[in-house]
Amino acid sequence: MSTGADIKITVGDISNDGNLNIAQQQSSRRGFCSFRHGMAFILQLYNFLIYTQQMNLSIAIPAMVNNTAPPSQPNASTEVPSAEFQHYWNETLKGFKAVAPTYDWSPEIQGIILSSLNYGSFLAPIPVGYIAGIFGAKYVVGAGLFISSVLTVFIPLAADAGVTLLIVLRVVQGIAQVMVLTGQFSIWVKWAPPLERTQLTSIAASGAVLGSFIILLVGGLLCQTIGWPYVFYIFGGIGCACCLLCFPLIYSDPMNHPFISTGEKTYIVCSLAQQDCSPGWSLPIKAMIKSLPLWAILVSYFCEHWLFYIIMAYTPTYISSVLQVNLRDSGILSSLPPVVGSICIILGGLLADFLLSRKILRLITIRKLFTAIGVLLPSVILMFLPWVRSSHSITITFLVLCSAGSSLCQAGSLINFLDIAPRYSSFLRGLMQVFAHTAGAISPTTVGFFISQDSEFGWRNVFLLSAAINILGLAFYLIFGSADLQDWAKEQTFIRLSANREMR
Repeated sequence: MSTGADIKITVGDISNDGNLNIAQQQSSRRGFCSFRHGMAFILQLYNFLIYTQQMNLSIAIPAMVNNTAPPSQPNASTEVPSAEFQHYWNETLKGFKAVAPTYDWSPEIQGIILSSLNYGSFLAPIPVGYIAGIFGAKYVVGAGLFISSVLTVFIPLAADAGVTLLIVLRVVQGIAQVMVLTGQFSIWVKWAPPLERTQLTSIAASGAVLGSFIILLVGGLLCQTIGWPYVFYIFGGIGCACCLLCFPLIYSDPMNHPFISTGEKTYIVCSLAQQDCSPGWSLPIKAMIKSLPLWAILVSYFCEHWLFYIIMAYTPTYISSVLQVNLRDSGILSSLPPVVGSICIILGGLLADFLLSRKILRLITIRKLFTAIGVLLPSVILMFLPWVRSSHSITITFLVLCSAGSSLCQAGSLINFLDIAPRYSSFLRGLMQVFAHTAGAISPTTVGFFISQDSEFGWRNVFLLSAAINILGLAFYLIFGSADLQDWAKEQTFIRLSANREMR
């Protein structure tokens, strides 16, 4: 195994001889068998587990309470389907009660329990991202998954103990999940070559959508057959096992990986040699506040996650209440958009890296193009969705297209912060999560307000508002977005160089 000094010499030799392209070509032939792609698939598994633990309560809570029967529809044309649906729902609830306890939670209490996961998440991203950037992301990510998985196993016991303990447990669990979702971006600063950055992060991010797909697909079935507590026992136990098995394989830096080949290590180091990716101990806060490209990313992040949290929280409710589908079938239908979105995230990342590596489009053009498609397509679909609810197939097709379009933003504005300031990636990822969780705290509440005010036109107002917010965020990003390394992201390097010269 080569030492760090050997690697540095090799990097210098490659840079001086102009043979970096040869190293890149040799490493590129490894494809998905490389260790950096292995890291991507491990983090994909981590994200998969985190999102199953995020959404398991959403699919289980109809079985946990005894007053979840949906309201009847006012239209006369739906009277017969509503009666059939109500009968099936009552039979389903009887099955639930036979295998697991139920609780007298009001709709207001249910809303607090579901949203409590974001209370800690709202406060945690910035400090978690900053700590991960300084001390290394391996332990932050591993500890976050383990804590979240253990707490998932204890959710049934907390529910029996009382609502207060359940809410406290969910708050702590939200903080642990932020440790995984935020800390992993510190890993990509050291592991992802610029030409593969979108591809690797897209592979990892696809685990989130895949996790949503699986929990929606099997959650309702588990609740009905063996009881809702097993939704938490099974996915929490899998998380604990995978954390213990995969933790030894994760390394914050390729230089410290004991099994990576010298060729791949050299390729990664050479690819990142032109970037200042080392985390700083201080932050240029004033410069960040004045940076319009950073604000463009943050605004876009907020607007895109406004729709994301609505889809994640209300797709099963929309399908079951508007389309008059029972809980089991609603879970199956709700799982279709996430799985298509997961595939499109990977394909979008591959396409973006192809366009960049072949120099077909500039980096900023790729970011804005994918963001524009990822915003405009879902926005148009949302505006037409209320008028096709009489057709189940068209509605599900529209929801699938909406998820597929939104996933393209992962190769656009959602990854843009690694372009403008890679050295502060963990902190910026945490800052972006604050904006995301803010959107997640507001948008579901807004949906509930619209639906309670007008049951017939509430969904239409929800979709129109979401489309308007998305388009406004896109316009701001297209005007002020940039993919150039910002001056404030280089500032500390210049200060350190000047200080070293003065000391000499």
